[in-house]
This record gives sequence, structure tokens and C-alpha cells, in this order.
Amino acid sequence: MTSKNILRLYIEHKRTMMINAAYDYGFNAEITIQHSQELDELLNKYSRIIIEKQENDLPSYQF
Repeated sequence: MTSKNILRLYIEHKRTMMINAAYDYGFNAEITIQHSQELDELLNKYSRIIIEKQENDLPSYQF
């Protein structure tokens, strides 16, 4: 399993935790906000991986 796939699993797990916290404690509860911030960090990491892969897949031209 690639690191990208593992990260996707973490993202889905964290999203579930955030949703459950929102239902149990409310959207403005500290635990919900904490899960939301952690989810943001995971999504940012995932985006960086995707962008790096796209940049590496671009053909390099020398002038």
C-alpha cells in the first residue's frame, strides 16, 4: 500500500471522527474543532503529494 493510500485511510478515519464529534458534542465543541484542524493538516499533506507527483510527471524541457 502506498503512502498516498495510507494517507487517504487516515483522512477518512479523521473525517468520521470529526463528524461523530460534531453529532455528539456540537459543531463548535473543542474536540470537533480539533478533529477539523487535524483533518485540514492531513488534506494539506495529501494535496502536496498530488502536486509533487504532477510536477514530477511533467516533461522537462531544456532550452
